[in-house]
Amino acid sequence: MARKKRLIIPLFIPFGGCANQCVFCDQEGITGEVRLPTLKEVADTVHSYLSTWKGGGAKEIAFYGGSFTALPVGAQLDYLEAAFGHIIEGRVDSVRVSTRPDRVTPGIIEYLKRYGVATVELGAQSMSDEVLKASGRGHTARQTAEAVSMLKGAGLNVGLQFMPGLPADSRDSVIRTTEEIIGLKPDFVRVYPTLVFKKTPLYRMYLNGSYTPWTLEEMVEVCGKVYGLLKDAGIPIVRMGLQPTEELEKNLVAGPYHPSFRQLVEGRI
Repeated sequence: MARKKRLIIPLFIPFGGCANQCVFCDQEGITGEVRLPTLKEVADTVHSYLSTWKGGGAKEIAFYGGSFTALPVGAQLDYLEAAFGHIIEGRVDSVRVSTRPDRVTPGIIEYLKRYGVATVELGAQSMSDEVLKASGRGHTARQTAEAVSMLKGAGLNVGLQFMPGLPADSRDSVIRTTEEIIGLKPDFVRVYPTLVFKKTPLYRMYLNGSYTPWTLEEMVEVCGKVYGLLKDAGIPIVRMGLQPTEELEKNLVAGPYHPSFRQLVEGRI
């Protein structure tokens, strides 16, 4: 029996809650969003998606970008209350948020669950502390493991995002990251090859020669291995490669980009 398609209603909070800029990040250039959405814009977006939805699967409001749980608590609660109202009235089924591993605590988890959050996506990016430090992440691999343990212990679904090809990364460290992610048993994974965008520290590193982007061939090869390991472990890869957009392609400077990156990887396999 075919699985019913689910509706995800995306709401972007670019750099929201980010205390520092990671070397690779230019959310404005990727999403085209330049500020936090107002509560009216949240309501309008939800209404727009629901008014055209014809599917029969679950419906979810998703706060993407930035670090949701690092926003001021008042802003978090405003967004969560707005989303929860749609759950109470039966229009949507759940909420998901994206955040940093070092911004997950038992207290945060408690109010996320209270307002209908069912899934938390963590920007792990790597399980190598050397790579995390070189990329300006500001957290450790151990904090990622601890966050996953807390979230899963609370009964939440957990997704992990990671980025092969960051500064100080290598084929071996990418494979080790994959193996450690498998050990954490997330419910799904997103794999985003590292790209160089304008307005990022990584762009300056690229210009001064301190960072060399991986070639498309190198990235396809290592992601083929990543794909195989995750598939053998039964962990779904919900995305491999960034979603092609006009804003992304306008701001992209260098790196292993292809609009059908996943298909390249699957074709290689």
